[in-house]
Amino acid sequence: MHKSVLYEEALKYLNLDDSSIIIDCTLGYGGHSSGILKEIKRGFLFAFDQDAEAIEYSQERLSKIGSNFEIIKTNFINLKEELNNRDIRPDAILYDLGVSSPQLDVEERGFSFHNDAALDMRMNQDQSLSAYEVVNNYSYEALVEIFYKYGEEKYASSIAKGIIKERPIKTTLELVEVIKNNVPLKYRRDKHPARKVFQAIRIEVNNELNVFEQSLIQALDVIKIGGRICVITFHSLEDKICKRIFKEYSSVDHHLKDLPIIPDNLLPKFKVIGNFKPSKDEIEENNRARSATLRVIERIR
Repeated sequence: MHKSVLYEEALKYLNLDDSSIIIDCTLGYGGHSSGILKEIKRGFLFAFDQDAEAIEYSQERLSKIGSNFEIIKTNFINLKEELNNRDIRPDAILYDLGVSSPQLDVEERGFSFHNDAALDMRMNQDQSLSAYEVVNNYSYEALVEIFYKYGEEKYASSIAKGIIKERPIKTTLELVEVIKNNVPLKYRRDKHPARKVFQAIRIEVNNELNVFEQSLIQALDVIKIGGRICVITFHSLEDKICKRIFKEYSSVDHHLKDLPIIPDNLLPKFKVIGNFKPSKDEIEENNRARSATLRVIERIR
């Protein structure tokens, strides 16, 4: 299993302390959480995930390091509610928004366009909406909108027409064939033609962008003064949301900019620490790292 992308950088910018209270909003298979737990011997880790397989694996993995953690089986859109229930104000919060490699590599989960599987793509396998419903039941207009909006797919219209024509489509490789047959030959040569459509369907099935935006705003509300939030994104849509929200929370309101003195209570509560990309070595070791960005913000008042 690959080490988590931007692993060292994330652990560094979380500013971990021996007694830190840390939230990992995206436990996955415990890559970052393992590193965090090793650094906070007297602290505590709360980790969120809704994938039963990932939770079972990580429970065992983390138990070998320590017992000072709790895995919360829910979507991270419930971050604030869960922390309030436990009366927690954390020192740092981490989001790693990539689909974990094991999820991509387990064929039957239907995330990969390289393996044949039922159309699924659910992060939470208890939910009803799956990729099958999107592909086979959404209207032409809805498919075009999703492919444009979430996949930035320029052949959204012709792909959607092809899908409508070939329904029912039951497996990932059936869908890949439909996509290939509805894009120009040159487009197939550049990059895998199904990449953007699969991304778009996955985002729709899991409501990823809306959930992330709401959760990040909650994170900014619950973090301690001096605390940091680190966000690792893997595509431009998530990164734009993160960049916009971080800018908004770390900037003076434009209505106040002309005031000679801005009262303390109206100054921004956050400062952006920076944004970081993986090293060439990391990209060579793990091709999935090439699109990753780490953004870090700190609460200063």
